[in-house]
Amino acid sequence: MSPLDQSLAIGPVGLNVGLLVLVLSIVVALIVGGYLGRHRKVNVDNSIFNAVLLGLIGARFIFVVQYVESYSTFWSWFDIRDRGFEPLAGFAVAMMYLAWRLWCQPRERRPLGIAVISGTLVWSLTAGVLALMPPQGASIPATPLATLEHKEVTLPETLNKAGRPMVVNLWASWCPPCRREMPVFEQAQQARDDVTFVFVNQGENLSTVNTFLRQESLTLDNVYLDRSNALGNDVGAMAMPTTLYYNADGTLVDTHFGELSRATLDRSLERFSP
Repeated sequence: MSPLDQSLAIGPVGLNVGLLVLVLSIVVALIVGGYLGRHRKVNVDNSIFNAVLLGLIGARFIFVVQYVESYSTFWSWFDIRDRGFEPLAGFAVAMMYLAWRLWCQPRERRPLGIAVISGTLVWSLTAGVLALMPPQGASIPATPLATLEHKEVTLPETLNKAGRPMVVNLWASWCPPCRREMPVFEQAQQARDDVTFVFVNQGENLSTVNTFLRQESLTLDNVYLDRSNALGNDVGAMAMPTTLYYNADGTLVDTHFGELSRATLDRSLERFSP
């Protein structure tokens, strides 16, 4: 797992490292722009905020257009908890707005231009340093787990037995996002027989897991127990839900931190399509 894809636990809240780096870059841009703007008696904060907002809207819009059939309702288009964005599209929209702003407002050019460059440098340098760190969980870990039938099992055993790509979801019954996305996984497990889905419960006992599955009327294969949260530690996922995508060779090829929707799951599963 790339360091940018890992999560950082702050109390009960889990934050994606890549998102934190992006927020840091925006904060630096605002500080630099505000400092330089005061000397020129011009406010560039609004331009930076507008660029970020338009970039997010553009990234979301393009993603929804691509996967509109995966959204069941119109209102679900606006539920950004699934983190369905097209980053390149958002970046292009933000840059176009900033270029227009620099063209129309000559007084903003110097402070706004330096602010944008500063934020970009912070992102590039921080991401570069993190990229040099040793990746965690690049190969599927052999963490000891248990089935609902009290049998010992590991993910490599399941992968080798199935001989196909594997999607591993780390979840808990007390986690609202985990509960909301379970029906999405259930549908995907029924529809994609070319992919193995594994659901590794973190830190709960057998009775709690069985009660949850029964109450929610969920029919899931490959539900495993990880009472000590060892798998989350082994793959660098400190919060839930986290979804890991392994190819048939057991190599991690994608991650999704946080709640996903049918659209974001469909997008990640595209890499496993024939």
